[in-house]
Amino acid sequence: MARLIETNTSPMQQVEVDLVTLDLVENALRNARYEMDEVLFRTALSPGIREQHDEFPLIANRDGKMMVGQFGLSIPDFLDNFDGTIEEGDVLLTSDPYSCGAAISHANDWLVVMPIFFDGRIVGWSSMFGHMSDVGGKTPASMPTDARTIYEEGVVIPPFRLYKKGVLDDDALRIILNQVRKPDWNRADLNGIVAACRTAARRVQELCARFGVDTYNSALDALLDRNYRAMKTLLAMVFEEGKTLSFTDYICDDGLGYGPYELKLSLTRTGDKVLLDFTGSSPQAQGPINYYINENLVRMFFGIYMITVADPQILWNDGFYPLVDVEIPDDSFWKPQYPAALNARNHGIGRVFDLFGGLLGQTNPDLLNAAGFSSSPHFMYSGTYGEGDRKGEWFQLYSIGFGGIPGRPIGDGPDGHSLWPSFVNIPCEYLESYYPLRIERWETVADTGGAGVHRGGNGVDVAYRFLEAGTIAIHDDRWLTYPWGVNGGEPGARGRKWLERADGTTEVLGSKVHDVPVARGDLLHFVTWGGGGWGDPLARDPDLVGLEVRRGLVSADGARRYGVVCDEAGTVDVAATESLRSELGAGRPDPLPTFDMGPPLETILERALEETGLPAPRPPIPR
Repeated sequence: MARLIETNTSPMQQVEVDLVTLDLVENALRNARYEMDEVLFRTALSPGIREQHDEFPLIANRDGKMMVGQFGLSIPDFLDNFDGTIEEGDVLLTSDPYSCGAAISHANDWLVVMPIFFDGRIVGWSSMFGHMSDVGGKTPASMPTDARTIYEEGVVIPPFRLYKKGVLDDDALRIILNQVRKPDWNRADLNGIVAACRTAARRVQELCARFGVDTYNSALDALLDRNYRAMKTLLAMVFEEGKTLSFTDYICDDGLGYGPYELKLSLTRTGDKVLLDFTGSSPQAQGPINYYINENLVRMFFGIYMITVADPQILWNDGFYPLVDVEIPDDSFWKPQYPAALNARNHGIGRVFDLFGGLLGQTNPDLLNAAGFSSSPHFMYSGTYGEGDRKGEWFQLYSIGFGGIPGRPIGDGPDGHSLWPSFVNIPCEYLESYYPLRIERWETVADTGGAGVHRGGNGVDVAYRFLEAGTIAIHDDRWLTYPWGVNGGEPGARGRKWLERADGTTEVLGSKVHDVPVARGDLLHFVTWGGGGWGDPLARDPDLVGLEVRRGLVSADGARRYGVVCDEAGTVDVAATESLRSELGAGRPDPLPTFDMGPPLETILERALEETGLPAPRPPIPR
């Protein structure tokens, strides 16, 4: 456990904080969190962070409880696992999930934690982690899809003091950077993360100087208490006492040919508290898809759904955590044992949001979204320039793709979009300027979003033309199971990947592959899954369906899923539409099913090769 060194040991006093001051402190912290983002974006070099914003900031109180953040991480777990002293000027770094209580979840994430001192006392913590495009290991981008242990995934940094009393441990950093393929990127990204944490520290110190330490600390307590009271009320309103809700979804495969992996989440309210229980999920995977999830992160995911639905203006924080118990069995998909591989945990990150959507919405349609986030698709391309001014120079791309966002109670899911609030795509101009490739297509794929009164977002087809020989890697999911629809909505389409070789042949690729050779002129089609639909498709406005046919979002044939008859120009035949809707409605169950998962799993497995071009995975086996 960390030993905190403070020169001022006088206790802080609890004081009354008026609402205006509370609002000023809250919004100052909110702005400081966004300033952390901007500092990093303007100093990072890797496209994953600089362009796509694959980083997550946090500002915590003295006890390590998150006050503002995007993704959340657990500073208390980090400190519990750090064996050493921490004093003013120290900056801590780790990339080892097993050494920080899963405050991060794979070795590509470099986590910086910094104490914030004011007048000799710790008044808070600033922290941020970012996904490094490469941390060494057996394959470029450090995400080998066949890894069985974390040792294959690159350098794993134990928790240590990167800065000791403000002085950089340059020798340690030099050793770390010697293990990676793009040390200039890693150094710049890490420097940006440290600068962002220092920026947050300055803003907190300014608040302490402006309002006084006691007022600042008391304001944080008030903000935590507000979330606690809000959650306590919501739990009593939404969940019936003693009733257990459960939901199950799947990860299609683990990269080694095993799957699907069953993921189960249950919720039971007892008194003021709820229990989130992952018992019943598959054992840890052979391959690298294990998602070593921290209990506090589970609480944070739960809170995002509950608090933001009730009042999106509330700045959610860790205050409600005492109301949420979490049970995660050892040796499971969610808590694998060291040294299990972890690099492909991005599929579990996506699926946990689908799990929460399916679980929480069972009691209230206003909380029920269809499936859609499902995964966080990754594409990597690397090699050496073969000619020209850059001949012999190494290039390496790591990028995040987007699929269809689920249909929701408030409307359609966006097409080809990210569920993370700050993620954006890498501009085509950037890709074509800095890498030997051309983007020949970047478009939504009609009809891939699940039909519903609120349509699921369409997936996208990004077509990469390679101008240099190299290797590619792909990390994705939902190639086998479907993003399910809800309240009568239909499932979204599955994702697909294939190469059109320059020699005229076509090669279907799995959703998890690495070190696939590509030649100059080869074309990769990276097609992502669509979001599930929400509500009865036959209730969708026929004119809106016709408009989407004109826009290329729905085909004329696909319009018939909504009971709409129209031509290729989107002109609706009103009489034929009424007749088709009457015909389709007559054969349906009443009420419509809450969930439409697609065909039974047994049928999906039987038809896998015929429908996807890929063999069905083998049943998982214990490690």
